[in-house]
Amino acid sequence: MMAEVLYEFATPIAGEDGRTYMARACGDEMRGGLWQGWIEFIPMGRGEPVRSARETTQPNRQDARYWASGLTPIFLEGSLRRALNPFVRPAPRNVLPALFDSPAPNARVASPPVETVLNPFSLFRKGESLLRRRLAALSGWHLVNIIAAHGLSDRDPSLIAAMEPAALVEVIINGVKDRVARAVR
Repeated sequence: MMAEVLYEFATPIAGEDGRTYMARACGDEMRGGLWQGWIEFIPMGRGEPVRSARETTQPNRQDARYWASGLTPIFLEGSLRRALNPFVRPAPRNVLPALFDSPAPNARVASPPVETVLNPFSLFRKGESLLRRRLAALSGWHLVNIIAAHGLSDRDPSLIAAMEPAALVEVIINGVKDRVARAVR
């Protein structure tokens, strides 16, 4: 298929090179049926015409014409600037092959040490009932911090945080008993 002029613009466009250009949107059908559009700039007076790189891809000719009819003078000025100063990709350097086949594993951020309002082990040595009374007086977030700070559960922290305070007290008591029993063996 041959390229065609989709729309001619009446207002001249001033270029950074000091010349004035008449602009027209052009397009043609690509393989697969899509249409591509670009802008041609014809200098008023002497000089060579220039064209932009592809500015759009549209599903069909009608949509390409519609795209062209909506272009503003600001868009055309930018297109002319790109046409006069095309982006030049730097030549590839001789690059050594990658040393690794994949990125490094995500770094684990160490949690800052959690300070707790009480040490369950020292209270347990004074008696389980004392520990239970003191724990029962604490809010849920204090209990969660005690479990986390002393490593008293292997459960998912989000599950621990969702537990009721009475259940958290049992997790602490059982965790302390288990740890003390392992230390005695």
